[in-house]
Amino acid sequence: MDQALNDTGWRGSPEGWLEAAYHSLLDSGVDSVKILPLAKKLNLSRTSFYWFFKDREELLAGLVARWRDKNTGNIVKRSEAYAESLAEAMLNVFDCWLNNDLFDARFEFAVRSWALQSDEILAEVRQADQLRLEALKRMFIRFGLPEATSDVRARTTYLVQIGYISMQAKEELAVRMKRIPEYIAIYTGEVPQQRELDRFFSRHGYRPG
Repeated sequence: MDQALNDTGWRGSPEGWLEAAYHSLLDSGVDSVKILPLAKKLNLSRTSFYWFFKDREELLAGLVARWRDKNTGNIVKRSEAYAESLAEAMLNVFDCWLNNDLFDARFEFAVRSWALQSDEILAEVRQADQLRLEALKRMFIRFGLPEATSDVRARTTYLVQIGYISMQAKEELAVRMKRIPEYIAIYTGEVPQQRELDRFFSRHGYRPG
């Protein structure tokens, strides 16, 4: 056991390699995610990589799994979270757009850019899009909207946000928060109650001026 611990410390860890790969992907794209440059970043030997991963493809698969679990997983979870109204349910989803711990927009952009040069990753992105849209559609249906209406509202909600990411749009927090009640009204057909907005603002450390 002691020897295994020593070996792990010497070679790094699978999480450390994945974290280095993640930053390389975000900074320079998938072509920069290569074993030798990552080893240099980590100040480890190239051979230590193979203690944790069979090859580069297994490392890339780990990145895709990390993206899938975080970004898709949290959209689904937030769409299923308890809410008193459809407007509040949408505010739960909006947590993803404001909390990088729930949804990593830079990671999303990087994976979608990667998909432009890989049919395999494009298939992963399309599957993720479908899972997210289905989750949002179920949320609308849960609050009594017809299936066709739920489908269109889910698509409107999701595609606007993907547009934000694809355009790498930047907004001051105060500007975005002021727009959110209007977005909620457009997406859901409901005007959010002040108490619902107050809870949402509080979660994100925002105090309206």
